[in-house]
Amino acid sequence: MDTKNSSGITRRGLLGAFAATAVTAAPTYANAAGFLRGAGDIRRIAMHSGRTGERLNTIYWIEGEYIGEAVREINMHMRDWRTGEAVQMDLRTIDIMSAALNLMETDEPYLLLSGYRSPRTNQMLSTRNRGVARNSLHMVGQAADLRLTSRSTAQMASAALACRAGGVGRYSGSNFVHMDCGPVRSWRG
Repeated sequence: MDTKNSSGITRRGLLGAFAATAVTAAPTYANAAGFLRGAGDIRRIAMHSGRTGERLNTIYWIEGEYIGEAVREINMHMRDWRTGEAVQMDLRTIDIMSAALNLMETDEPYLLLSGYRSPRTNQMLSTRNRGVARNSLHMVGQAADLRLTSRSTAQMASAALACRAGGVGRYSGSNFVHMDCGPVRSWRG
């Protein structure tokens, strides 16, 4: 793990940001998918897990390139905390999370409630809660359940919906929003 400075940014993230200033390639901003208009030439994701106590604040994409080490850290952070299993998270979901956070104009990190779920964990949760899909996109690393204290679920859902890139579930009663890179759709839980 990289050491963090006072703002919580990893050393690797800072080095990557400095490296980005030296890149002379043509900007990819204009060529970005519509839902990433707000993501910019440097993409960052910040989140913490109430279950493990771990924090992540990293730049994972610079000028059209994903940073392998940062992506591996994201995969580990979003693992099934019950089993310790991690998978390659679908980077489209991470991009949606990042773009939505940028659209909300907040520096607050997401509270990650659920990222990857092993089939065993998902099965257990679906027997306890009828809101858990038996074929959840969490099981293939394509979904995240997230919370912010500085934004309402309505604000979070609106930002994610503005991306027009996947599913958005608003769970106001439980105070979280589900974001995934599956078909574009929305619902309230």
